[in-house]
Amino acid sequence: MFIWWWIVDEEHLLTSRQFELLEKFYEEGKTIEVRTVKKSQDEIASELGITRQALATHLRTLKVLGFIRTGFGFIDLTEKALKLLGGKGEVFILVKIEPVKRKEVCESIKKLKVKRACRVTGDVDLIIEVDKARLDEVLGEVASLDGVRETRTHIILETL
Repeated sequence: MFIWWWIVDEEHLLTSRQFELLEKFYEEGKTIEVRTVKKSQDEIASELGITRQALATHLRTLKVLGFIRTGFGFIDLTEKALKLLGGKGEVFILVKIEPVKRKEVCESIKKLKVKRACRVTGDVDLIIEVDKARLDEVLGEVASLDGVRETRTHIILETL
């Protein structure tokens, strides 16, 4: 039997079976929403003014309850945690830009704290995805940019 190798980068190779597994997980997987904190537990404990051991106890409980996933150097808030905290909900801001100001507006949008911003074709120039909890803040920042002609906001009510 011949084994195909997939080059991931200069240091890593995947066998054809490993690549097949990734494809299967991708096809069968469900996209979930997370927020990632990339700090060490020592940093977080220090910021909270508690011991590393006390933090570890709290993190274990949050993990068991399904609110977080942890790994080396990161903590993910799960969809369950986001729902509890009230920030859950997809919001899309559609933006029309003056053609001569497109580059400047796009550079300013890159600096905003948004989930993602995409240049698109069609009757709008950008689609910005934000957390519902930050909508007013982001919308104010976007609307105040020189060159923004119009914004339209769409809040997802239900995923079918």
